[in-house]
Parts: sequence; C-alpha cells; structure tokens
Amino acid sequence: MSFIKEFKEFAMRGSVVDLAVGVVIGAAFGKIVTSLVDDIIMPVVGYITGGIDFSDMKYVIDAGDPANEVPETAILYGNFVNVIIQFLIVAFVIFLVIKGINSLKRKEEVVEEAPAGPTQEELLTDIRDLLKKQA
Repeated sequence: MSFIKEFKEFAMRGSVVDLAVGVVIGAAFGKIVTSLVDDIIMPVVGYITGGIDFSDMKYVIDAGDPANEVPETAILYGNFVNVIIQFLIVAFVIFLVIKGINSLKRKEEVVEEAPAGPTQEELLTDIRDLLKKQA
C-alpha cells in the first residue's frame, strides 16, 4: 500500500501537475502552429515564389519503378523547410511569452532604496569631534 500512496503523492505534486498541463497546452499549440504554417503561411510563400509547394519538394536519388513496385528514394527537403518555419514561429512566440513574464517580474522586484546614511566624511567628522571632547 505504501507504494501506491507514494505514487499518489508524487503525481499530485504541484510541479508534476503543472508539467502535465504544460505538455497538453504545448501539444495543442504545436497543432495550431502546424496549421498556421501549412494552411496560411506556406500558400502565401508559394504564391510569392510562383506557385511552389514546399511540402512536395524533394530530391530524387533513385526513381522507383511502379511496374515492379520499387519505391523511389528521395530526400524530402520541402517538408524540412516547413518544419523549420514552424520551429521559428514557436521559438518566437515562446520568446515573447518569456519576455512578457520577465517584464512583469522586473516590476515586482523594484525595491525602494534604503534611506541614505551618513557619508564617510560625516562619520570621520563625528569621530574627530568625539576625540576632541575626550582630550
């Protein structure tokens, strides 16, 4: 029974639950970005570049033979371009989120300065005056 209790305590910790929520939100955000790139950005880029569809771009190493059911060997670099664009969008959005969080933290961390104490000259003057009184 202690194993189950220990697992329950582990699973219900705040950090584990926060991590799970972050993973779910990240997966959903990834789908949104994929749709943004595939359905909105890449068609515009394809239109600007003269109708090029990056997702179908490839470098054929060995043209297959469909009659003998031999598949072609190709490097699909167009899909790689799409993935790079998706990564850049995700990285930019994460940068903006972190920047926003950091700006909020900076505002909270502003602490009023302590009242200025006596300067070094004032302290030395006080010491001198005390020494004169003792002499």
